[in-house]
Amino acid sequence: MEIRPGGGYIGSFGILKIKDGKYSNLQIHDAGIFDERIPDVVEAPRPIQEKLNVAIWKLRDSNFSPDFKVNAIQAEKFYKLGKGEEELDGIIGITTDVLTSFLEITGPVSIEGYPGTYGDENAFMQLEYQVEKGFDEQGIPRRERKSGIMNKLGREVLSKTLALGKVDQLRLAKVVLKDLKKKDIQFYFKDEDLQKAIDLVGWNGEVDTDWNKDFLMLVDANLGAWKSDYFMKRLVEYTVDLSQEIPQANLKVTYKHAATAKDWLTKNYLTYFQVFTVEESWLDKTENFINPIFKKDLGKKSFGAYVDVVIGKEKVVKLSYTLPQELANDYILKIQKQIGVNDVPYKVKVIQRDGSEKNYEFILNSDIILN
Repeated sequence: MEIRPGGGYIGSFGILKIKDGKYSNLQIHDAGIFDERIPDVVEAPRPIQEKLNVAIWKLRDSNFSPDFKVNAIQAEKFYKLGKGEEELDGIIGITTDVLTSFLEITGPVSIEGYPGTYGDENAFMQLEYQVEKGFDEQGIPRRERKSGIMNKLGREVLSKTLALGKVDQLRLAKVVLKDLKKKDIQFYFKDEDLQKAIDLVGWNGEVDTDWNKDFLMLVDANLGAWKSDYFMKRLVEYTVDLSQEIPQANLKVTYKHAATAKDWLTKNYLTYFQVFTVEESWLDKTENFINPIFKKDLGKKSFGAYVDVVIGKEKVVKLSYTLPQELANDYILKIQKQIGVNDVPYKVKVIQRDGSEKNYEFILNSDIILN
């Protein structure tokens, strides 16, 4: 609901211990409280400084790359800077959607000391209300607003999961596989053989640095500090014209802010929007993409700019850029999905050398190759 390049804003993190294939302990921590232990020694990325007015980089904002491995390594560095004592064997990233997946199978859970029940249809909003407003109404100290309920909720869901029968275990496995495909779960392990197995099935959340054909990855970073991504609708239209002497790419992204009024959850949307494409591309023309920032990262070139969307309104962003001439010889497009941004409709048009067209329409919920 508050998207960052590598998923969402990191409100909490947990230390999970497993021994002989069995869960032995889970402790969940408020990332903001933990960050107080981290010395002010790492300068924050430029967009965080400019729009969040935060000069120092810490764990809660560590997933500022679209590549999960980069983020996992950075998160562990901050964990160590904060005097975290565990030697980590791996790091698992999960988005909020995974909670819904588990509750869909386990059924609703009740949490001692907290009102209501948490089910797959209401857990998002109920949990968000609890940590933003409910804690104050219940007289819970602000510093305990996340860790208390998150630990109890985590243990309750885990307890019900471990008690599932064989049929429901299979149902859960199928749901989790969907989450893996959508990048709502990503893995980084230090054991090389284990990580090779993760890489093989595509559960690593990494950007494909070896891809040498046309490439597209759209990356948002919500810098408005509120949960406005819950209300954001996106439509992506990408046209490649191979009939010209130099291949031309035209990208159109329509943002729609579906909220009707400002409240405790949302306000006007502000994103640092990045387009990752092939390294040799050249930006020609833009619309609603002001003062672009150019970078080379992860074997790609990125164009980035701030985009704001008013509540109840639409904003259309357009970019036109050239592609390397050799891509026209055997045109193949790979589109990679941002972690945490799901159900985005895409329309892709390829105008071939002879002027004929190929058109594709799909919902992007996993990486895709169009040949």
